[in-house]
Amino acid sequence: MTNETNQNTLGFNHFLFLWFGAAVSIAEILTGGLLAPLGFQTGVMAIVIGHMVGTIILVLGGIIGTQERIPAIVSTRISFGIYGSYIFSVLNVLQLVGWTAVMIIAAARSANEISKMLWGMDQLSLWSIGIGGLVLLWIALGREGGLKKMNMLAVFLLFGITVLLSNVVFKDSTALSAPPIGGMSFGEALELSVIMPLSWLPLIADYTRFAKDKTSAALGSGLGYFIGSCWMYLIGLGAAIIAENPEPSAMMLAANLGLSALGIVVLATVTTTFLDAYSAGVSLANIFPKLDEKRIALVMTVIGTGIALWVNIEQYENFLLAIGSVFAPLFAVLLTEYFIIKNRQLRPDLLVNWSALAVWVLGVIMYHQFITMEFVLGATIPVLLLTSLLYKITWRYTKEWKSCKKYPTASSL
Repeated sequence: MTNETNQNTLGFNHFLFLWFGAAVSIAEILTGGLLAPLGFQTGVMAIVIGHMVGTIILVLGGIIGTQERIPAIVSTRISFGIYGSYIFSVLNVLQLVGWTAVMIIAAARSANEISKMLWGMDQLSLWSIGIGGLVLLWIALGREGGLKKMNMLAVFLLFGITVLLSNVVFKDSTALSAPPIGGMSFGEALELSVIMPLSWLPLIADYTRFAKDKTSAALGSGLGYFIGSCWMYLIGLGAAIIAENPEPSAMMLAANLGLSALGIVVLATVTTTFLDAYSAGVSLANIFPKLDEKRIALVMTVIGTGIALWVNIEQYENFLLAIGSVFAPLFAVLLTEYFIIKNRQLRPDLLVNWSALAVWVLGVIMYHQFITMEFVLGATIPVLLLTSLLYKITWRYTKEWKSCKKYPTASSL
């Protein structure tokens, strides 16, 4: 699973562009719009605090990939063992196919609204298939073509569009002082802000393993994602408060972008969905190492496109919370093992670490309890802290709770 040194070619600029491009998406704008009941000032506070916490955890996950030169899901073997990592590979593939479907249907809806306004053409399914096809093309270009060269050009274009959308949303600055209307707690808003960077945790090391060095990967990924994602949330928040409509297509038409709006929607979706589909391939390759990552990614895109034809995007918030419940405690265990306990050994004989799995299950249960409590810090932050503390305390007493391969000894031969 490790990579040769000559493959480690990605520097600061590549990670900055890659993760800014990943953050510039319709899904992030729509999520920012969910925070509108808090009002602008409190909403901004939740966005910034949530993204600071989430991005720091995201970067730590990326550092493991750079130092060990392994993909994100393979890194879970450090704590959970080979078979334990298979569980998370399956869960990660499910969430990535889900993300692929969500991104495609969100973009297809925006593109369809634009095409209806411009030409009276209402073809939602056709847009879903077309956008899925472009994601397939992006994957087919490969790591050098799709990830490095074209991604830089795409992000420059997306940056310009982000500035235009900001101008459309915030030109009426007086409306940003509107009072909260209620209906959402600060903890809920904080949770929706933390979850977005954490949703990339099972992916980030798939790319940072190719970094030239740890610093460039950490700073580039962290800055790129933090700036891009916060910006998208703010655009969605402002649009929902001022225009009562966070739908990106409405903003683009208001900016008189016309036909260009279609290209913007498609470009923003392809640069993000590419990462989801590619990492789904990497996750399945953890279970079936003989399979080709790119071919799996192409298949995952086809499946995601098929789901997008009937998915109910109104359940999007519940989808985000489901991701948080699984991956927040998972990476709390892994990061504690790697950075606090300092066990960084990828043991080929470790099949299952039962104590790590038990703590993870308790973390999932705690997450759902905190969600129902509407705790002021949300669910992810306390669950990360409590799961980490629980694993650190129990680790010393449960070292033997492991299933390992039994190799033949000289006496048994």
